[in-house]
Amino acid sequence: MTLVSGRPVGHDRAAAVPDRGPTDRLAAVLDGLQVRGAIFLHGRYTEGWTYRSAPAQDAVAMLAPGAARVLLFHVVAQGRCWVAIDGGERCWADAGDVIVLPYGDTHEMGGTAHADVVDIRMLMNPPPWTEMPFIEHGGGGESTHVVCGYLECDDPLFDPALRVFPPIFVVRPTGAAAAWVRASVEYATGQTTQVADDRFAVPTRIPQLLLVEVLRLHLASAPAAGRGFVRALSDPVVAPAMALIHDEPGRKWTVAELAGRQNVSASQLDEHFRAALGMPPIRYLTAWRMHLAQELLRSTDLGVATIARRVGYESEEAFSRAFKRKFDEPPSLWRQR
Repeated sequence: MTLVSGRPVGHDRAAAVPDRGPTDRLAAVLDGLQVRGAIFLHGRYTEGWTYRSAPAQDAVAMLAPGAARVLLFHVVAQGRCWVAIDGGERCWADAGDVIVLPYGDTHEMGGTAHADVVDIRMLMNPPPWTEMPFIEHGGGGESTHVVCGYLECDDPLFDPALRVFPPIFVVRPTGAAAAWVRASVEYATGQTTQVADDRFAVPTRIPQLLLVEVLRLHLASAPAAGRGFVRALSDPVVAPAMALIHDEPGRKWTVAELAGRQNVSASQLDEHFRAALGMPPIRYLTAWRMHLAQELLRSTDLGVATIARRVGYESEEAFSRAFKRKFDEPPSLWRQR
């Protein structure tokens, strides 16, 4: 079932209505995303436990046959767990957090205690399903309850070539947003029904609304998010340069090198960046590094020195100074807070 928002995208047409601000324009783009999907799995895991997800293409074939790719998300309803891709750093999540894998990468998930890795396909029956799969797995210790979903969306936001998002990110809704996410997931898991041999559907718009809320929270700290971040993804000059920056944020990029990679002049690249994002390319690079540093500080156990090197700084001191200029406190204190 395709879930399409009916809200208008762009500027208000009525002269009596004030033009939307930057944040409202971003919200309109997010609300206009066309997605379809479902909550497809409940899991209750007891310490210790670790599983590996199905390969990305197998997951697509199982969840959304015919789709090019799927976005995966996990809502931690209870307990604590980590997620990692290809043996990379672990991103930790607690009860109430939403884990997003925007490109549907194969991943591992586990608890706080060590455990052998099990292929998740060994823990659940293959489709077609007559009821939503429910997994119970682990060593019998403390319990972690995770609700998993998928979404299909062809928007450039989820184009793997652009890498707008990290391969994993964790969002912690607070206040009313947290209560809404919790209530929506509880409602969806109780109302999800089978609509075909290989598909389930949830109450209208719940997957879309959940995605929009999580993206809104995540993109709030992205460079120039309200001004033109989404617009820049469709600019034929800016988008490829953004993809290079997102793919190698630690590289010592120059405007000339970024421009040369796509056969445009440095002045053309600068002009397009300023028009789309309101900033020159190198300022965007610095802002993106800070955005990525926040993600690493928030959801991983990597040390500050390691994060500094990851985002392009040769020393922890230089990184800490840049971070403090941006956020008014050093990275160690920001992480604690």
